[in-house]
Amino acid sequence: MTSARSGAAPGVATVPDPPGPSLRANPLRSSWVGFAPDGTVLLHVGKVELGQGILTALVQIAAEELDVDVQRVVVVPAATDRGPEEGLTAGSRSVMDSGTAVRAVCADVRAGALAAASVRTGVPADRLTVFDGAVRDGAGWACGTYWDLVDRAALDTPVTGTVAPKDPARHVVVGRPVPRVELLPKLSGAPAFVHDLALPGQLSGRVVRPPSPSARLVSCDDGPVRDLPAVVAVVQQGDFLGVVATREEEAVRAAERLRAGTRWQDREQRSGRGAGWHPGQLVGRPAEVTEVLRRPDPAAAGRVVSGFRATYTRPYVAHASIGPGCAVARWDGGRLEVWCASQGIHPLRRALATALGLAPEAVVVRHVEGAGCYGHNSADDVACDAALLARAVPGRPVQVVWSRDDEFAWEPYGPAMAVEVAIGVDERGDLVTWSHDSWGNGHLSRPHTGGRPRLLGAAHAAGATTVAAADPPLATGGGNARDAVPEYAVAELGVRAHRVLDTPLRTSALRGLGATVNVFAIESAVDELATRAGADPLEYRLRQLHDERARAVVRAVAERSGWAGRQPEESVGWGLGYSRYKGVCGYCAVVARVEAVTELRVSDLWVAVDVGQVVNPDGLANQLEGGAVQATSWALCEQVTFNDRAVTSRDWDGYPILRFPDVPQVHVTLLDRPEQPPLGAGEVTGGPVTAALGNGLADAIGVRVRDLPLTPERIAAAILAG
Repeated sequence: MTSARSGAAPGVATVPDPPGPSLRANPLRSSWVGFAPDGTVLLHVGKVELGQGILTALVQIAAEELDVDVQRVVVVPAATDRGPEEGLTAGSRSVMDSGTAVRAVCADVRAGALAAASVRTGVPADRLTVFDGAVRDGAGWACGTYWDLVDRAALDTPVTGTVAPKDPARHVVVGRPVPRVELLPKLSGAPAFVHDLALPGQLSGRVVRPPSPSARLVSCDDGPVRDLPAVVAVVQQGDFLGVVATREEEAVRAAERLRAGTRWQDREQRSGRGAGWHPGQLVGRPAEVTEVLRRPDPAAAGRVVSGFRATYTRPYVAHASIGPGCAVARWDGGRLEVWCASQGIHPLRRALATALGLAPEAVVVRHVEGAGCYGHNSADDVACDAALLARAVPGRPVQVVWSRDDEFAWEPYGPAMAVEVAIGVDERGDLVTWSHDSWGNGHLSRPHTGGRPRLLGAAHAAGATTVAAADPPLATGGGNARDAVPEYAVAELGVRAHRVLDTPLRTSALRGLGATVNVFAIESAVDELATRAGADPLEYRLRQLHDERARAVVRAVAERSGWAGRQPEESVGWGLGYSRYKGVCGYCAVVARVEAVTELRVSDLWVAVDVGQVVNPDGLANQLEGGAVQATSWALCEQVTFNDRAVTSRDWDGYPILRFPDVPQVHVTLLDRPEQPPLGAGEVTGGPVTAALGNGLADAIGVRVRDLPLTPERIAAAILAG
């Protein structure tokens, strides 16, 4: 990993960070920081750990601004009855929003402690310093600590917003690698995940799902199940059916017996939308159309000498979490307590309250890490399952773990998409006009979207079908519209997003949302235009790209990969991809070296990013590497298959993912800009990596494959058609 730093001038303090949405919603300092009697700093945040290392970065920010050792800062697990409400941990916004808030709060608390010490000692505050939480004067004499200078009353006041955070030139924690705060239990085998949770008196539950989304429960003979000695309860509500037993294996056995005694009837058939369905069929279907950007130029048509049209697609994609969904719930009177790995514990709390007829204050949701998700997977649905089953055994916690079959068959999927581009170029081949239409189902069916529970178990209990997904607003990045606006210089530009209302599958957010497909389309089209213009793909992009930070990451990745010195090799191709995620997060450029013989293999990925100030370079590199590997898996092999009744890719054979022998070498270059605000990084690699792989394949075989995934069958078909 390479890091290029460009720091601010020593002694020049930066202006205070803007408050941001997290701090505006939670202005009290006590919502974020506390000082425990044991000498630790308690950090409360509303963002949750999903494997992305965000808690470590937030700890570093707090330790930096408070001038305490990192080991003193303890993150209090997020829960709806304590700490700030920060919505979803999604969209690469954690450092941008939560980090900004933590920085402002801790700078404010430090200034308050210095002021209190000044009053106590008579020493001017500007002559006092803090060392590991202890305030000292110029001679090194102790003047108090956070633990005796800052009381609860002082913390129960809003952040002033007038205190400048520390000058980046003085940083000793931020910008340096720090070991992950949550990693040791995972590496040592200690209990670390919600699957490991074992509360006193805990029972185990399993849900019996319908054979298809349209199936309705006709009858259930539960007598043989109730006779089993380990069975504590059988729960039936509408089409929701489940069992509670003393042990997990007994719950599994009872659920299979219950399934055998149950009759279902399909209410509808999804004719024509099963085997053989292609995402290109989304184009032209009834849709809600959003005009993302319209920039006309009456003179542009006169400059166009040739045109280019193409359609690029991606199928439905699963989250494919290695660990299936798990949650624990307990009812105590009219109060519900839930432990789960949700990305949005507060929205889930409201959804559960709505679905179960409770006041929101009667529901507490506590975050416990799961096996990673990067999008709306089964974590919320399994929490609802646990709550519905636990209601039958008041006072006893019930743990529910989804089976692998449940996970693949019932989780919300990343929507299939089709992107149409129509581009006009001038006599040199440079961009003049660009028309971009993204088609796909909605990317947002998280709990309580639009005031609806949107929980699988709640829908089954009510005998209802799941509601079609919405799309996030453009102000937060959109769904089908995400990264649909090319960042290249174009005189006339028209971008539209089409949310297709008819969907064969339940869809929601998958890492990057529509950005992966839109960037794949944009960067593939740019590569095709470079070939038509007889230009090197790097040189062609730099001609059209005017943002200097964008140009810097493209140049950096080209230099690191040795782009200029690459030599022709049989069946080997090199591809380039670039984007700035959501137009406001990190800049990312990728070079891929691929080998296309009997299948597409990726030997190396070079990734260069500019995310402004880097908080933890090691953690950032981990994120970029993980995102690059996941995007490679999407691009090469992942697709949900289904017939007219149900999903058919229900195991690892039916839904293959990238295996360890096929993981490429990922080389990361960080363009650290400590004087700039930090930008989101978690989802920046998806689009550029996918595009670089498609472009590398075209370079290797001389034929363009525009449909993901880039399987041997699609490659062979493209060669035969070409």
